[in-house]
Amino acid sequence: MLEKELRVWVNSVPTWMSRGLVITVSGLLLAASPSGAGTGSPLVAGVAALGRPLVCGGPHGRAVALTFDDGPGPASAGLVRILQRAHARATFFLVGRQVAQWPYLAARERQVGALGDHTWSHARLTRMGVEGISRQLVWTKHAIERATRTPVQLFRPPYGAHDRAVDETARTLGLLEVLWSVDSRDSEGAPASRVASNVERGLRPGSIVILHENHPETVRALRDEILPYLRAHRLNAVGIPELLRVDPPGRKLLAAGLAGCLRLPGVGR
Repeated sequence: MLEKELRVWVNSVPTWMSRGLVITVSGLLLAASPSGAGTGSPLVAGVAALGRPLVCGGPHGRAVALTFDDGPGPASAGLVRILQRAHARATFFLVGRQVAQWPYLAARERQVGALGDHTWSHARLTRMGVEGISRQLVWTKHAIERATRTPVQLFRPPYGAHDRAVDETARTLGLLEVLWSVDSRDSEGAPASRVASNVERGLRPGSIVILHENHPETVRALRDEILPYLRAHRLNAVGIPELLRVDPPGRKLLAAGLAGCLRLPGVGR
């Protein structure tokens, strides 16, 4: 089913997007990054090579990373406008088959931040073998790169579900696996006020916040409460590459994962 879906996508994209794309018998995409996509950030590549998921940045600055999963979609353009008005940046973890449907929205999101791989079909990767994991990541990586001419170096597993096979596949593909230290819990259907309070309660310098762009309450919470809260507390919303540039986690914090991130000083300290 996924192989058929991918072939339909490849046959529908403009020539410049599909040039150099090869589909093997198993459906796996084999190709270099598209012309014009560039090589990406050496800093992100260096952290990815360590093979550990990124859960937060360092605690020394005033940067936090807002991340949005499950796009692009009908809410993407409005979300981009809100971020632009606030002079805020973010990271968008995109689902490949939605990029195929709305490639121009992926390009719009690139204007206000970084883009990452969220698999082709929002699959639970821990239920797959290595070949299936690779297909999900590679198809999506190339869909984003062809829609935006931007190299993809970031990856988030749907549901945060990962194991050794997922981690190793991401590392082999040169993708930095990004989790989160603050959960908005918007995917549970929380109203805007609850989404905002969940974010604000957990925020600290270096936090990585997970949100979902396809929930109207999330967009409302961002516009009316979260962005004003960041301004009031002198916190800067940045993309993941910028977070690594201005305040990266040390090796000890990176190895400690979520437990280490939750021990960092809060906003008011």
